[in-house]
Amino acid sequence: MSHYAIEVQDLKKEFAIKKKNVSFWKRRKENKSFVAVNDISFNVNKGEIFGFLGPNGAGKTTTIKMISTLLRPTCGKILINGLDVQKNSMEILKNLGTVLAGERSIYWKLTGRENLKYFAAMNGITGKKAKEKIDYLLKRFSLDKRADETVEKYSTGMKQRIALAKALVADPPIVILDEPTSGLDPQSARNLREIILEFKEEGRTILLTTHYMEEADQLSDRIAIIDHGEIIALDTPKNLKRSLNKSNTITFELNRWNDVIEKELQQIKSIENINSYFDENNRKWEVKVQINNGNETINNLITTITNSNIKINNFKFEEPTLEDVFINLTGKSLRE
Repeated sequence: MSHYAIEVQDLKKEFAIKKKNVSFWKRRKENKSFVAVNDISFNVNKGEIFGFLGPNGAGKTTTIKMISTLLRPTCGKILINGLDVQKNSMEILKNLGTVLAGERSIYWKLTGRENLKYFAAMNGITGKKAKEKIDYLLKRFSLDKRADETVEKYSTGMKQRIALAKALVADPPIVILDEPTSGLDPQSARNLREIILEFKEEGRTILLTTHYMEEADQLSDRIAIIDHGEIIALDTPKNLKRSLNKSNTITFELNRWNDVIEKELQQIKSIENINSYFDENNRKWEVKVQINNGNETINNLITTITNSNIKINNFKFEEPTLEDVFINLTGKSLRE
């Protein structure tokens, strides 16, 4: 019996690039492809929440689809509770409850109750046992009062909750959640994060993909940061942030910003990274600067900025965040 819930070994997924209006022979000759996931390896311990953090297009969903048997890897190996995914796909599915980003496996023309009844039957659960299971899940996810309405009438948060209920119908030991709070309002997202923590308390293993730094930090026991199909860091949130202890992060609020001043600041040797972001709502620039020493660099920063006729509305020191870790590793923000 494996000590790991999920084992991923040298996993790679390569997609052929299809061009329109190109002959078959010419397409074969060009042989273009795109590597979405590039030789990644990681293990997920039983009973932990493992965060998979990265920007859109980094390879998170592709990896999740390979783990959940929806995509065949180009090469590499995946084990679920010690079973090879490619050799034991039907047995694997009994161990997994999966909710993919943009979940549409729920039938919108059926009621919430009918959906759960259908998926229970698909898993061999019928009769009194199915009714008890469905009633329990509807109540647990606060859907019991609207269980007999069609799913198309549900809010985004309710649709996500019925998808979660579907994932738990067969009581799987491993739950895979792909961007579960994307598109939800703050209250619905907070409620969903509480449910994820409940899953862990029940002894389930959770593989969670997200591009929300705070969510990954709050929920995950360990985090793998993925970018351009490769894992660039893997550790606990605490250790990832501790790796930046030798650096300081200063956030400036500025009335304007441009490439000229950024190039000037980059000439200061003790500056490691500069990342700028324009806040459309407040009409101001937020510029994060990572430095590897103290007061001397701050004075140089302020002098250089003010000499460029840029007004500093505010600036502050901040404790390292996972966003800072990502910037330090890639030179860019997760939002870019």
